[in-house]
Amino acid sequence: MVEAAHSAIRTPGPLRAFHERVRARRGHGVAIVATARKMVSLFWHQLSRGEDYRHALELPTKKKLRRVELLTGSQRRQSGGRSKRLNREQRLAIDRARARAAEEEYRSLVAGCPHGARKEKMPAGVQPQVRT
Repeated sequence: MVEAAHSAIRTPGPLRAFHERVRARRGHGVAIVATARKMVSLFWHQLSRGEDYRHALELPTKKKLRRVELLTGSQRRQSGGRSKRLNREQRLAIDRARARAAEEEYRSLVAGCPHGARKEKMPAGVQPQVRT
């Protein structure tokens, strides 16, 4: 997972923003392991809920799915001349722009919530109630 995290932080997206945020506080080694742990958590939630990764790059995902279809015996597509669709470079540019937008969305989300801010703050001298 650490090797996968090294790959994930080289592409734009929320995982890279997470890594940069942790690296600024704790250093590169801790940040890589934290990113790997976050990836495991994401995978578990996706598998348990049956969801796809929200920030997946569309072009590589479609290419991988098409390769699996061809391996299972699906028909090859016939080329029909000039297409009015976007070419590969244009689709990659759109995917990268979406990934950068997701990275910025993550950064703006965590910018307003400092580390540990989700914990309920108690006034001085008040002890939290322990549930039994």
